[in-house]
Amino acid sequence: MLELNRRLVYINLMTQTTSQHPRRRGRPPKVPRDDPDTRAALIRSGLEVLTEQGFTVSGIDGILKRVGVPKGSFYYYFDSKEAFGRAVMEQYGAYFAAKLERHLDDDSRSPLARLEAFVEDATSGMARHDYRRGCLVGNLGQEAGSLPEGYRQWLRATLADWQRRLSRCLREAQRVGELAESADCERLAEAFWIGWEGAVMRARLEGGPRPLETFIAIYMQGLPR
Repeated sequence: MLELNRRLVYINLMTQTTSQHPRRRGRPPKVPRDDPDTRAALIRSGLEVLTEQGFTVSGIDGILKRVGVPKGSFYYYFDSKEAFGRAVMEQYGAYFAAKLERHLDDDSRSPLARLEAFVEDATSGMARHDYRRGCLVGNLGQEAGSLPEGYRQWLRATLADWQRRLSRCLREAQRVGELAESADCERLAEAFWIGWEGAVMRARLEGGPRPLETFIAIYMQGLPR
């Protein structure tokens, strides 16, 4: 009888413990959380992939693999690949606008020296990645025919913004006597970005800085003084 009572007490204790702390089987469920670090990591991975491969051929799986995020979590943050692409473009646009502002608005340099400083900085950035990564705007521009219409509008607006920034710098060069008064700063700014995107593409193809160096040398020589 004493032994039976002991067993009953033991069973009762085990039952209470199990009810208070139910045993979980398998892995705990992965519940997406609104984690800005995860979203930022996804966008950063997207920037890396899209500047290397472009949008059309880039797969979501490859982007996720770089940051170790499951596909279910990806769709928690972005409704689709198209929405993800827009977020990546916005991030790139803000990053590049800040780079242009840092160089083209640098009062410690003459206006034309600011442009050369931007080119030097951009060239160093490509070299850090062994010329595998290009300009997101240039990459997407080559895919314009297969992109959503909203992407094309963003590309046109972004290039127009870059041209305005450079045109403002060139007009300042005009005011301080680095450019001739007859110089058409708007057309010169447009010509720069047309040539620059081609030089970036050629630098990726060759795996070196020569096309970038050739372009900026010819561009600067051709400016009306």
